[in-house]
Formats: sequence, C-alpha cells, structure tokens
Amino acid sequence: MTKEQRKLLKMRAIEMAKEQETTLNTTSSEDVIVFSLASESYGIESEFVREVYPLKVFTSLPGLPSHILGIINVRGLIHPIVDLKKFFNLPVTGLGELNKVIIIWNDEMEFGILADEVIGMKMINMEELLPVSSIMKGIGEKYLKGVTNDRLIVLSAEKLLSDKNIVINESVNQ
Repeated sequence: MTKEQRKLLKMRAIEMAKEQETTLNTTSSEDVIVFSLASESYGIESEFVREVYPLKVFTSLPGLPSHILGIINVRGLIHPIVDLKKFFNLPVTGLGELNKVIIIWNDEMEFGILADEVIGMKMINMEELLPVSSIMKGIGEKYLKGVTNDRLIVLSAEKLLSDKNIVINESVNQ
C-alpha cells in the first residue's frame, strides 16, 4: 500500500467517524420508569425519579383533595402520595401488594405517585413520540409528552412537579 493510499484511507476513516458522531448526537433518547395505571402503561423520565418505594403503610389525612391518597414516611422524610388515576379521572381500583410509590422530585417539589405496578425501565427515542390522540384528551393532556408506537404514555415529570394544583402546600397560622 502506498503512502497516498494510506493517507486517503485515514482521511476517509476520520470523515466516517465524524458522520457517526453527529448521527449519534441528533437523536435524543431518555430512560423512563415504566409503570401501570388502570390497565395502561405509563412512563416517567428517570432523571426526576428519586426512588421507587413499596406501598406498605401510609397515613390518610382528612380534608385533602381526593387525588391525594395520603402521606408516606420514607426514611424520615414525609411525602404526599398523588393518585394519578383520580387526578386524570381514570378507573380507580383497590390497593394491592404490587402498588408502589414512585417518588419524583426537582429543586422545588417532591412527592410520590401511586402506581398499580412498576414494570421496569425502558430507553425511548423522544423524537419518535406520537402526539396525544383525541382519545386521550382531557384533564391529563397537559402532563403528557406523547405516546410511543407500543402505546406507552410518557408523562412530563417537569409539568407534574411544577403544577401547584397537584400538591397542596399550605402552612397553618396560629
């Protein structure tokens, strides 16, 4: 192989590497925690999930909105539990052994989401999300990022955490 051929092959290799790098960077994918609510599969971005905790014991409090199941103590921290089925007007089922609390957080808010069952994690390509269909329009529409081809409904944790209507944060004046 001549010097000229080696130089040409090296230049081609460098160009091919650049093309591959730009291709990898153009697709945005995210890890989501997949869970079920009312026989549907939902996902929420894992970057906002602090932990998944089994629903063993929780405390109901009087005077809370119907979508707040109660509070839970997780290693000394008290978290409200939001029942998205009630918040989104989905069919409500009883509590069972598989129920989990997915604790989501950001710098301003932290609370738990009641899940019927946590299925696992999945990497999804955010560019392949389909828009919300007319069937899914309703109270929960503004909290949805989209739907995958395999009918996974992807929630926006950022929108859930920034909505002041979800968790009541009142102080008592004495």
